[in-house]
Amino acid sequence: MAARAGLLLVLAACLAAPAPLAAEIALRLPANAESTAVRVDPLASYALPVSAWRSGELRLLALEGRLSQAAWRLRDSPESSLQILQGLRAQILAAGYQVLFECETDGCGGFDFRFAMKLLPEPEMHVDLGDFRYLAAVQGDGPEAEHLALVVSRSTASGFVHLTQVYPATGAADAPGGTGPMTAPVEVGPLALLEGVEAPTAEVAALAARLETSGSAALDELAFETGSAVLSPGGYPSLAALAAYLAASPSRRVALVGHTDAVGGLDANIALSRKRAEAVRARLIEAHGVNPAQISAEGAGWLAPRASNLTAAGRALNRRVEVVLTST
Repeated sequence: MAARAGLLLVLAACLAAPAPLAAEIALRLPANAESTAVRVDPLASYALPVSAWRSGELRLLALEGRLSQAAWRLRDSPESSLQILQGLRAQILAAGYQVLFECETDGCGGFDFRFAMKLLPEPEMHVDLGDFRYLAAVQGDGPEAEHLALVVSRSTASGFVHLTQVYPATGAADAPGGTGPMTAPVEVGPLALLEGVEAPTAEVAALAARLETSGSAALDELAFETGSAVLSPGGYPSLAALAAYLAASPSRRVALVGHTDAVGGLDANIALSRKRAEAVRARLIEAHGVNPAQISAEGAGWLAPRASNLTAAGRALNRRVEVVLTST
């Protein structure tokens, strides 16, 4: 099959050799590119985005086959994300691929689209939420079709490239117990209706949007023992969402701010609220692997109520931990 070796292997080889290894694909990265990660799965499922995220919906191609992913960092790159993409896109088209979908940052759907992409994690691949570009392409058709997804982004000083390729599995050699070629990709509808796809939850995108637009968000589901700074056990989705946001945006810094109701003195409540924020910070670091440098803990006591302290319901609303975006 044409280009069976795949763009991934050729890209990696071009970083070390001046000449391409496959005559039919001469795809090259800039000389300052360094490989940061490679992952190959002989048989996997992959959901390839082929539309922008709009009104909570994203169209995907449900693919199965050999999955290859690789990431590169272009240190001290003067090129914009568009310039980087243009060079790679031209080579992809020259290799016989057809573009299925292409978009840029807000045109893709912003936070929601970024968190729907299944990429190698930080720090191997960095995606700036304010500057990324995406391209999906296919070569061939039917069961023999090969698909790829290219993501380009950049930070202040560096560019970043991520390549995903899905090749059809061809039988027992590729899939234990397999009896023949995998079926052709099936287009599916909204992301929420795609079963079996490990797409990040809507909470991640919603939290990112709140932080980036309003600057803060309350982690209302957190539960503390009465009068205590001990965070009750539980798999809190809001903490997982915050961890995912921070991992995707390593330049972002946040502060966890504890709040109490107005029962008791101010000094005691400030101390309690800070301890609760510190407990949340510790949980994020220990259970979710958040970089400690990205997150701090503060306490405001009862100085910033969001409801009346004259009722039990109001006091319950005031007992909370909020996350505040502090980086600009």
